[in-house]
Formats: sequence, C-alpha cells, structure tokens
Amino acid sequence: MRILSLISGLLILFTMCSPQQVHQEHIGKTVFRYNESKGINTLDPAYARNQTLIWPVNQLFSGLVQLNDSLEIEPCIASDWIISENGLVYTFYLRNDVYFHDDACFPCNEGRKVTSHDFSYSFTRIIDPSLASPGSWIFNRIRTNSNGEITGFKTINDTVLEITLSEPFPPFLGMLSMPYCFAIPREAVEKYKSEFGRNPVGTGPFRFHYWKEDEKLILLKNNKYFEKDSLGISLPYLDAVSITFIKDKQSEFLEFLKGNIDFLSGVHPVYKDELLTRSGRLNSKYRDKYQLITDAYLNTEYLGFLLDENITDSTNPLRDIQVRKAINYGFDRKKMMKYLRNNIGVPAQSGFIPVGIPSFSNDLTGYYHHPDTAAFLLQEAGYPNGKELPTITLTTTSDYLDLCEFIQYELAGLGIRLKIEVATGASFRNRVANSNLDFFRGSWIADYPDAENYFLLFVTDNFSPAGPNYTHFSNPLYDSLYYRSIKTPYEKERYKIYREMDSLLIDNAAIVPLYYDQSARFTHKKVKGLGSNPMNMLVLKYVQIVD
Repeated sequence: MRILSLISGLLILFTMCSPQQVHQEHIGKTVFRYNESKGINTLDPAYARNQTLIWPVNQLFSGLVQLNDSLEIEPCIASDWIISENGLVYTFYLRNDVYFHDDACFPCNEGRKVTSHDFSYSFTRIIDPSLASPGSWIFNRIRTNSNGEITGFKTINDTVLEITLSEPFPPFLGMLSMPYCFAIPREAVEKYKSEFGRNPVGTGPFRFHYWKEDEKLILLKNNKYFEKDSLGISLPYLDAVSITFIKDKQSEFLEFLKGNIDFLSGVHPVYKDELLTRSGRLNSKYRDKYQLITDAYLNTEYLGFLLDENITDSTNPLRDIQVRKAINYGFDRKKMMKYLRNNIGVPAQSGFIPVGIPSFSNDLTGYYHHPDTAAFLLQEAGYPNGKELPTITLTTTSDYLDLCEFIQYELAGLGIRLKIEVATGASFRNRVANSNLDFFRGSWIADYPDAENYFLLFVTDNFSPAGPNYTHFSNPLYDSLYYRSIKTPYEKERYKIYREMDSLLIDNAAIVPLYYDQSARFTHKKVKGLGSNPMNMLVLKYVQIVD
C-alpha cells in the first residue's frame, strides 16, 4: 500500500478538515495519480466533449449502458433492455440499488436512489437550448409531437424507462454510453445552478472531493458504488484519484520518472525517443520499471481538401482529382510512422475507417506509397514533374508540424511544392469549420463505436459550418448509401454498405488518410488492471496499486 505523498499538494484532501487531519485519515491509502496538461474547466457531463473532460467525468458518473474493452455494449445502471422490432422503442430496466453520491443537495447529506425520472431529466436537460450542450445532437432522432415538443422519454415507473425514436437508428444504443447521457440529480443542478460543473454529483466509482484550479483535483472512493468484480468484491479498488495540471510536457515526464505520476498517455515528442524504440517497444533500460500498454484507438488522422466549387478558386489545382490522388500516392506512410511516431499507429492504407472499429476491413485497398503512379497522375493532370503546378498551402497546428514537414519533403521529390502554414488551435478549428482552408490537417475521434460516426463527415446535408462535413464533399451515390445504412438493422448488411462508402471516398480522393491511431499508455509496474480500449477511455474502477 502507498503512503499518501506530501509532495505536490496531496495533503490537500479536505473539504471541512485541516491538512493535518486529512493526512492522518489517508495514511496507507492507494492513490492513482495522473496529469492533465490541458486543464479541466468543468465536470458537468453535459460538456464532456473531449478526452480531457471525459476521463474525470467517467470516474464520477455512469449511464444506462457502458462499453467493455472490446466495445461491446454492456449493462450499467440499466440491467437489461429490449428494442422493438421496428427499431423505434428502447425499453430499459434499471437496477434498484444505485445511489447518487452523498451531497448537501439531498436531505441529511445522504445520496438518493437513482430512478428512471433522473434519466428523463438528464436527457431533457441536454436538449435544452439554454444549456448549449455539445451533446444535444445525440437526441436529434427522439420522437416529438406536432408542436415540436419532446415526447420520446417516458418513465413507466421508477425502474422502467422508455425511449422512442422518430426513425430507426442502429447506433443509438452505443451512443447512450457517451458521458453526455450520464445520470445527474435534479437536486444538485437546482442547488448549484451554473456551478454544478464544479460541484458534481453522480453515481460513479469515485466521488468529488477537492478541486483547486490549475493545481489539483481529488476524487475519493465511492463506498456505495453498485458494481462488483467477478469475485463479488465491491469496486473500485483504489481509495483516491489525484489529477495534477502541469502544463509543460517535459516537467510532466520528469514527474513520471520520479514516481510522482503513475501514468503517461500518448506519444509526445518530448519523451517518445527516450521511452520507445523505432519499432514501438519500450526501451530496454525502462522495461524493469515501467510497462507499455498499446491498443487500437478510434482516431483517423488525415489531410482534408476543400472540394466546394462555390468556394474554391477555379485555378486551385486541388480541384483536380488527379492531383489529389498524386498527393495520396506521393509519400511513404510506413516510413512516416516509423520515424515520427515510433510505429505507434497503423499507416492508413485501407480507407478512412480506423483499425479497431467493428466494421474495419483490411480487404479495402486504399492509397500506398507509389511514386511512379503519382508522377503519372501529375502528367495526366498537365503537370509533368510538377511543372507549372502552383505552390499548395497546407495548414496545420504545431502538434502535427513534423508530419506535415515530412509529407512536404516527400512530395517535393515529385515536384509538388507545399507551403506549411501553422495556426493556433482555436483559430485553426474556426477556419476549418468555416471553410476557410483549401488544404488542412484533420483528425476524427469516434464518439461511439460505429463507423456511421465517420461516414457522416462526408454527407452533403452535413456541410460545415452547420455540420462536420469540413471538406464539402458531395456525392449523390454516397448520400444514398449513407441513408440506407442508418436504416439497416443487420450488421453484416450495414458493414457491406460501409465498405462501399469508404471505396467512394478513396475513388474520389476526398481526403488523404495518414494513419489509424493507437493509444500508448506508460505506467509504473506497480499499477495493475489499467487495461486499454479502442475508445481510449480511462477506466479506473479495476485499477490496483501493488507495491
């Protein structure tokens, strides 16, 4: 067991107690410590739109269903469910032993039992325009009446909830595993109002304890948590989770080496060559002390073209499909992954859908390195050896500058001249969303484990800025296949349609797929049970610290 460290402020585990009292109380307790360099601004599930927020929210709250490490949908607060034959009505049967965390919003400061009314309230809250939740789209297909009022949430009794859709949508059940759909109590929202995100009350394996902005967030074990392990032992095993907010990645890495942080996530230039070999293995000098956990991660990195002829200049060479294909064939993805990512990730040579998603297929042939084909395509486009081809501007953020410079160098050998423009994160996202960039670096991380989540990026009805179709790709056949797929309940048939759609994206060179991401988790050997999953969800309820 670990003695709770005095270093880095772990003394501050109090709400009403003095630091000395709290330290005495937690002697011998096990604490999992990780750093969030980007900071946390809210713990309200309604705003958990990125990994930074999803990770802590996932410790504090829970929903009707959850995903296991194989992305299979499993019971959570709902012990069972039935989907009607027409795919419209979802009936959930809730456990009757789930309680919200103890909190001052409840009488006697004791947690209240969760009922179906809490989910109806939580879902209705997400849809409320005044909340401006980025997750409201999840319920776009909920049944409404002629006045536009929501009628699709029905509480049959305290333990039975009925959700009715306006049209079938097979991915819907998986979407309910997202943090936006976690249960929250009305009492807490009414008590804390706009400050609920700083006073979270949920049902998760850990409960909120202390938060000092830019310094530390402490979560303590929920002794009333409802889940048990396969031996009937109550979860979680840990006594606490401590999150620091060190912004500098070099400092974060040093804290990990010193043992003050238990976990590093991702492959960062600061430490990738120190920890990893070119082949993606842990360097030999660290193998006795640390462990590396890798897994497929549902994230595709790509370069996007703006294809809207109403926006782009008629002289823009990227409007020529031959030029776009030449770029796709013109660089070596395998070499890029080896030298820039230490082989953490898979070269994207099978279309847009990443490894790890259930419908992924290696049978689909995408783009690979073939300079002769690229040169032929340039000649067909009227640019032999790149002659008279205008310089093409590729816009990225600093995090991906090395990848873009690699592609720039490789394409230069074909006579394709790239100019790299580096934009800040907020400015970059705004320009992409508003169709202000002809050629840009993009990524798409799955919100739920269905390829539909990727294919919606290229539907005509989803043109940005109203939707996520940032390339403004438009193809009638693609659109018809998409709408057919979301009405197809049978997986095998749906997956066949998905492959047709991916083939269309390849044939039209709508994007330049770069790589299918992998998660990389570095932990001390004493951390057991962390595991991994293709959603890169941080699941701490099974973690143990074993000295």
